[in-house]
Amino acid sequence: MKKGQSPAAQRFFEHLQRARELRLEVAAGDKLPRQHHALSAWQTARLAATYADLAAQKRYRAAMEFFLSDLYGTKDFAQRDDDIARAYPLMVRMLSENAMESMSLAVELHALTQELDHELIRVLHESHIDIGAHPEALDQELYAQAYRECDKYDSRLRQIELIQQTGGLLEEVVRHRVIYASIRLARGPAHAAGYGELQSFIERGLRAFKQMKGATKFLKTIYERELFILDQIYSGRPLTDWSAEGFRD
Repeated sequence: MKKGQSPAAQRFFEHLQRARELRLEVAAGDKLPRQHHALSAWQTARLAATYADLAAQKRYRAAMEFFLSDLYGTKDFAQRDDDIARAYPLMVRMLSENAMESMSLAVELHALTQELDHELIRVLHESHIDIGAHPEALDQELYAQAYRECDKYDSRLRQIELIQQTGGLLEEVVRHRVIYASIRLARGPAHAAGYGELQSFIERGLRAFKQMKGATKFLKTIYERELFILDQIYSGRPLTDWSAEGFRD
């Protein structure tokens, strides 16, 4: 089997293509860009509130900023996605199977998040709710209702697991000094080759995880709180406070 046909490389390419297709579909929609932006803004604010206690700690501040701005947020990821697509042939030739697996997980998380957002907006649209025109209509109760109607429990669980796996791989990289140093040395060539946004994205993530000096508590907190929220939504029980205050012991 050629390296370009390895399982990890194939999954990487499939997730990359899916993310690109969804982005183009949103861009082509009449009201979709505004709706996706409104949903991203609401979910980013929810995540910021849920993990305000982590963001308040210097150790975790950069990692929270990375999660809220680079893994999920309202910014336009088009340039970074295009960089990844253009760099794919080079990555297949240069990266090990384990490295390709780590990149595959990160791209899968990106594509899955877009897919789930797209489905949630579809459900809201069928209920004649345009959050692009009326972002104030989206609150915790409406979000949970649309979330349940999407009926994507397994996909949501996979999303949480991918956050753990991607974060764990970032922590492994910063522990390997040679790999970490080689990524930093690639800054000049990457920018010269036109992969500047991709290189900056990778470096921001690695710096954030290096600053934590251990991501176990950070990743465990995210896993436990997101799983609690997921199960609470599907239980149909009255919703509790999803801010950090609501998770105090």
